[in-house]
Amino acid sequence: MNPCVLIPIYNHKDTIAAVVANLAPYRLPCIIVDDGSDTSTQQVLAHIAARYTWVQVLRLEQNSGKGQALCTGFSHTYDKGYSHAIQIDADGQHDTQDIERFLAEARAHPTALVLGKPIFGADVPLARYFGRKISQWLVWGETLSCAIGDPLFGFRMYPLAATVALLKQHRIGARMDFEPDIAVRLYWAGVAIRNVETRVFYPAEGLSHFRMLRDNVRISWLHTRLLAGMLIRIPQLLRRQ
Repeated sequence: MNPCVLIPIYNHKDTIAAVVANLAPYRLPCIIVDDGSDTSTQQVLAHIAARYTWVQVLRLEQNSGKGQALCTGFSHTYDKGYSHAIQIDADGQHDTQDIERFLAEARAHPTALVLGKPIFGADVPLARYFGRKISQWLVWGETLSCAIGDPLFGFRMYPLAATVALLKQHRIGARMDFEPDIAVRLYWAGVAIRNVETRVFYPAEGLSHFRMLRDNVRISWLHTRLLAGMLIRIPQLLRRQ
């Protein structure tokens, strides 16, 4: 297994340095995909890349969405010979101390998609919490399975061969619809799912790029398409039970 860390970023200049510093003990190559961030964030990223030899920054000139940034990262890391990519967010919400648990799960199940299953604290916004529950129930219907513990959580570990193969066959959501879309489609493609419980933090002044109306409409349309896709896959999905 030859893993790396993959971080999409858009204007999280105040949190990314701490996230990268917390990765240092793992001695894993880290690829940061800058999704068209502002000048201040670019300067922070340049400083990080100069400080840590194991960090590489890829820049997209125009903001194209988290999903597009990750797809760029997947193709790049796979071409470089990495077998797995650990996705974490740049906003400091994910507990990097659990990376070793993701690595252990991937070593035991090298072809599986390892998903983070969030443990929420008292700081979780109720709208986010109940929105996740709704997405969870929808994904269970779309897969006829409870295998996907949380379809929205961005702390996960991808088997790159299966992921890149899927991206060559299907166009995946480019923005906030990316995570549930790719999780469901990897399950449909026969990829096993493993879940690792991990804490999630919601800093009081954290920067979120989720847009309530736009992104909820986008995710609703995604689930409409996935439910339709489930109908033609019912025999295949039932055989996995």
